[in-house]
Amino acid sequence: QLQLVESGGGLVQPGGSLRLSCAASGFTLDYYAIGWFRQAPGKEHEGVSCISSSGENTNYADSVKGRFTISRDNAKNTVYLQMNSLKPEDTAVYSCAAARGKSCSDAIGSWGQGTQVTVSS
Repeated sequence: QLQLVESGGGLVQPGGSLRLSCAASGFTLDYYAIGWFRQAPGKEHEGVSCISSSGENTNYADSVKGRFTISRDNAKNTVYLQMNSLKPEDTAVYSCAAARGKSCSDAIGSWGQGTQVTVSS
């Protein structure tokens, strides 16, 4: 069974950091671009960041540039999202998704179930 599982969410104070993980089971992440998305209550689903299969190409939403870093460890079949300088407006359910190909421009094929990130004092 192909599955993506996110972890690392939680409650953090403004200015704090979290690292989200997206682990794959049932398939190898090496061949696929992986993206992180988020959705806050009452807001639209938003693309946060993406990394190509090789890790050479990454992109970020303007709202997180300079604060979030996406990376991948293909040996561990895992993609990470390091989130620093967190703000209350970063509060959302964060989900990872695997593209159908190597590029972040490829269509999405599989979704994880999501992990809650809450930024609050």
